[in-house]
Amino acid sequence: MQDFRRMNRLPPYVFASVNRIKMDARHRGEDIIDLGMGNPDIPTPKHIVDKLIEAAQKGQNHRYSASMGITMLRHAICDWYKRRYDVDLDPDEEAIATIGAKEGLSHLVLATISPGDVVFSPNPTYPIHPYSVIIAGGDLRSIPIGPGRDFFEDLLTATKQTWPNPKMLIISYPHNPTGEVVDLEFFEKIVEFCREHDIIVVHDFAYADLVFDGYKPPSFLQIPGAKDIGVELFSLSKSYSMPGWRVGFCVGNPVLIAALRRIKSYLDYGMFQPIQIAAIIALNGPYDCVEEIVETYRERRDVLVEGLNRIGWQIEKPKGTMFVWARIPENYREMGSLEFSKMLIEKTKVAVAPGVGFGEYGDDYVRFALVENPHRIRQAIRGIRQIF
Repeated sequence: MQDFRRMNRLPPYVFASVNRIKMDARHRGEDIIDLGMGNPDIPTPKHIVDKLIEAAQKGQNHRYSASMGITMLRHAICDWYKRRYDVDLDPDEEAIATIGAKEGLSHLVLATISPGDVVFSPNPTYPIHPYSVIIAGGDLRSIPIGPGRDFFEDLLTATKQTWPNPKMLIISYPHNPTGEVVDLEFFEKIVEFCREHDIIVVHDFAYADLVFDGYKPPSFLQIPGAKDIGVELFSLSKSYSMPGWRVGFCVGNPVLIAALRRIKSYLDYGMFQPIQIAAIIALNGPYDCVEEIVETYRERRDVLVEGLNRIGWQIEKPKGTMFVWARIPENYREMGSLEFSKMLIEKTKVAVAPGVGFGEYGDDYVRFALVENPHRIRQAIRGIRQIF
């Protein structure tokens, strides 16, 4: 009963020990400010909720739905791309609704990667990117990212050292957890490199809207030829503050979309149809609600980073995502991110995510999630000041 080979390939969940300490402290009545999990706390805009309620009251929407997404939702997805990025997509062949970006990405990898296939993924990165490969039985290779690294130099080196040739590259910009952002030239080089080496590209674009200081993130699909080699995933979880609704989509290469559509036809019946109808309203509706959500995160980012800088923890403001990636202060760096995170809970009553949970190259860092209001963030800074 213990010999589940696929499960044995998955390491223990790094965040579990930090979560246990956090919950134990709360059970003792301690006030722990949780900046660990990236769980958006901002309510979903009212007009989206109202549409869900209206659709849920209609009995015909209670039946099984379409695993690829209802037709009107797929049209709304393609219209959204055309408006935002001037990218033309076929709603029947090049777009599919997913139960959040995480489900779409993991099932796409499961459908396309066989045991022994080599897949490149940045390190550190969002855990489902590498672990979807491990679950599928693929051969994961890490591309280090961060200060002082040249991504393309590392990518070229890894490609030269790999046999068989890599089959897939999974990337995500704006990047969780580091907050790194890129320009169109970056994606031009990605398309050129991956076309030359016959590599599939999967770009997780979950933080397309959560950007600050005038930065406008490009879509991978804006590059000519990108659709020939890859797909892009988007989630409504952050932009429209709909994390629990589990709404996302995957667009791009029709062969990859067909593979995802086929495996999903075996595994699920799609989202509850009223959620899909509400998602149409979100994508087609006013954009000012997204701007308000982004402004909320910008304010929190500024309060956190400026506050940490004042107490001696020097951090740059990220231009994207709902996170702040902070290098551990030098005096504590030898502890590693897991022990440092435990110490923060015990001594400062602040929970963060240890960087090692995103890959071994993240062990000098911790990640703050901007999921508390400015008052609570200032309270967290006062707590952290004690260790300085």
